[in-house]
This record gives sequence, C-alpha cells and structure tokens, in this order.
Amino acid sequence: MPDSFAALPASLTNSMRDVLRRMGRAARTPMHQLGADAAKMAYEAGAGVLEIPKQALPRVEDLQIPARDGALLPARLYAPVMRDEAPAVGLPVLLYLHGGGFTVGSVATHDQLCRQLAHLAGCMVVSLDYRLAPQFQFPVAHNDAWDALQWLPAHAAGLGADASRIAVGGDSAGGTLSAACAIEARNAGLKLALQLLIYPGTTAHQDTDSHRRYAYGLVLEEPAITWFFAQYIANPRDREDWRFAPLLAPDVDDVAPAWIGLAECDPLVDEGVEYADMLRMAGVPVELEIYKGVTHEFIKMGRVIAEARQAHQDMAQALRSAFGLN
Repeated sequence: MPDSFAALPASLTNSMRDVLRRMGRAARTPMHQLGADAAKMAYEAGAGVLEIPKQALPRVEDLQIPARDGALLPARLYAPVMRDEAPAVGLPVLLYLHGGGFTVGSVATHDQLCRQLAHLAGCMVVSLDYRLAPQFQFPVAHNDAWDALQWLPAHAAGLGADASRIAVGGDSAGGTLSAACAIEARNAGLKLALQLLIYPGTTAHQDTDSHRRYAYGLVLEEPAITWFFAQYIANPRDREDWRFAPLLAPDVDDVAPAWIGLAECDPLVDEGVEYADMLRMAGVPVELEIYKGVTHEFIKMGRVIAEARQAHQDMAQALRSAFGLN
C-alpha cells in the first residue's frame, strides 16, 4: 500500500487529492477491518460529510415495497412537486439502488443524491433499502431490486407516477443491480426508459488492469472489495452468475438505453468501459462519461468536488431526455 501521496495518480484533481489527504489524516479504521455491523454504522456516520446541502422537496414519503418472500422493503419516494400539482399522466420515475458493496449503505446514505436527482431531473425518485449482506447473501439484493422494479409500474397510479416512463439506476453495487435489472426487464417485456449506471461493478473477478492500477490509496481499496464480495457471495460459483457479473449475461440485445458515468481513478473503471462496449456491440444506445481525476464515491462529494456536481447535472439531463422532459 502506498504511504505517500507521490504514489497516487498524477491525474488526480487538486480537490480530489485534498479529500484523500483529509481521509488519510482522519486515520479511520478501514471498513473491512470493522466487521459488517460496525462497517454499516461507520458508512452511515460518514456518508453526508462531503455531500451537497440537502435539497428541500415538496414531497418526500416513506414506502414499503413487498419482496417475493413476503418481506416489506423500506423505500423513500422523492418528488419535485406535490401530488396535486403533478401532471395528469403522472411523473416519470427512477428506481434508485444505492451503492455499498452489497454490505453497507441505505436510503439514508444516498438521501442527498436522490433529492438532487429528483430536483434537477424533474422526476420522481424511489430509493430502495434492499437487504444487505452478510445476513442476506446473493441473490437476495438482486431479487429485492427486481421485485421493486416490477412493483413500480403496477402501483404507479397510486404513487402519482407514469407507468410508461420508468428508469432504473444506481452507483457501484447499485449500478450492478441496475444493469442486471435492465436485463431482467428486457426478459420480462418491461420497457425501461433508461438504465443509469454509476461506476457499476460488472465483472466476475476483479482482474482488470484498473483493479491493479488503482488497488490502494483511492477511497475504494482492494481489501475492501474482496471483503465486500466475501460478505455477499457464499458460493464461489455465484461469481459467474450474470446477476452478479452482468458482463457474463448471455446477451444484452434490446436492453434499455444506458447512461454510464465512471471515475477515471477507480478500480471499477475498466469493467465499466467493457460493459459500455458490450452494450454498444449489441446495438444499445450508450452515453459514456468518464470524469477525469476523481475516484470511486466521487458523486457523493459534491460539496468539494466540482466533477460530482457536473455528474449530477449530466445524470439529470440523461433522465430528462429519456423521459421526454426536455
């Protein structure tokens, strides 16, 4: 592991480098050394430190969405207008799936981001608390996400949403879940307007060049990735399942158009590019943005990272275009 900032990529922006310096000075115990319960609490405690200020919205409601096994999954609905001010056809809706290695994260840790997307895109956002590892291992998170995505069009009218304009999106592990849900939706004949993939994990094994190049010192480190996946994947063979590794899907023909946002200095950047290429080869419209000089998790650092604020605008524009709001 590098112990000096000279070992970090020269392309890092000054703001990103400053964040890494501050993280180094804080000297917090890495999540993979804490154990799952303590890691969840640590991530919750630190999630909003570098976020943009919380966007006030006229409508924020807590929901419960049933899973296939009878569990009720907490979710939160964000809307930029009150119910009685929405258009008669309802608002388009994004199902948002948070990141956190299938092990940490929640609706609360991604509250500011979802508020901002609802505000900037002019759409409804439903953020899901899918169940987390190690208590719930593969494929529970995937099944929860897919169950919620199927639930949305069936209950859109009751929410004031437009069942004909639905998107799915998420960051990191949530990007993995979103990509897999887009494939499930294609298989089930559920037409999605967009899949919004923010530095998604797509490979079965962390063996790309960027996993080696950015293994240490840049927010998401190799020991943490290994630990997260050990929490989630009980059977090593499950790594070869496309619901965990969308690059292994038999085909991605006719899946929803994709907006893919990647961080340049991120172990996951290469597999994000590979997935964009796979979609394009299948004829799927893809918009790919690689934000230079930033690391994994950057979209939750909008208070200090300009690229995060730009990504928020870009994501919102992609949603507006996909929903016909421009």
